[in-house]
Amino acid sequence: MAAAIYAARQKTDFLLLTKEFGGQMAKKEVAIENYPGMGEISAPDLIAKFRDHLKKLDVAIKIGEALGVKKTEGGFEIDLGKEKIAARAIIVATGSEPRQLNVEGEKEFIGRGVGYCAVCDGPLFARRNVAVAGGGNTAFEAAIFLAKFAKKIYILERSGKIIADAANQDLAKNTGKIEVITNAEILRIEGENFVKAIVYQNGGGEEIALPVEGVFIKAGYLPASKFAAGAAELNDRGEIEFDCATHQTKIPGLFAAGDVSAIKFKQIVVAAGEGAKAAMAAGDYLRGLNS
Repeated sequence: MAAAIYAARQKTDFLLLTKEFGGQMAKKEVAIENYPGMGEISAPDLIAKFRDHLKKLDVAIKIGEALGVKKTEGGFEIDLGKEKIAARAIIVATGSEPRQLNVEGEKEFIGRGVGYCAVCDGPLFARRNVAVAGGGNTAFEAAIFLAKFAKKIYILERSGKIIADAANQDLAKNTGKIEVITNAEILRIEGENFVKAIVYQNGGGEEIALPVEGVFIKAGYLPASKFAAGAAELNDRGEIEFDCATHQTKIPGLFAAGDVSAIKFKQIVVAAGEGAKAAMAAGDYLRGLNS
């Protein structure tokens, strides 16, 4: 969205292609407190402000998912399945996707107790016991949100210590509903028609079945870059490699920005700044083609 705002300011002829608005931000469970000028704002409200900005700039928007990107003689071709889009330059700003645990029962119970978005599914677990599988701030934020509905929330942290920020730890403690279990190696998710338990191994090697009716996976994120692998160079984490000075990959005209790229800090404000920089760099590139 930030890239589109800056592309519009440069009077670039462009299209914003998106599967959804907001990405990770749309699924953020707690209020955003670190976006400059906003104080405290909910993720939906911040997304709405971005969308209003796009609307005022008359940005052309197409809802769809890029399945592949191919270099052509005149630039690039984006594969949407039933149609293709040609472009002289592309900014890939697809963010990242939830990482799966890849344990027994995870895929089988998706939509039947297993979920990845507490904002989307949390209200379904009112007065029930649930588990959040994962650690760090993401897991704590999900648990804090779930405390509005659930009876009891267990955070299963694989490491031997809690790595979430002190502020999130305090918020979790203040709910009176959240229990953190460290050294928890998740083995499988059990149930019949719906989830009934999550089974983990504790630090002593003992296998424990924790009775819960819901499991929210918060095991981190993976860059949403597979569709661009045929054109862009990816690092060992699947992030798109690019020149920090120009935001351009090794392929002229192909740019990357935000969490899909190989930037160190994954934050909303950083992603917005990276999008702005990529759009300005792409504008320079296109003007160079026309000169």
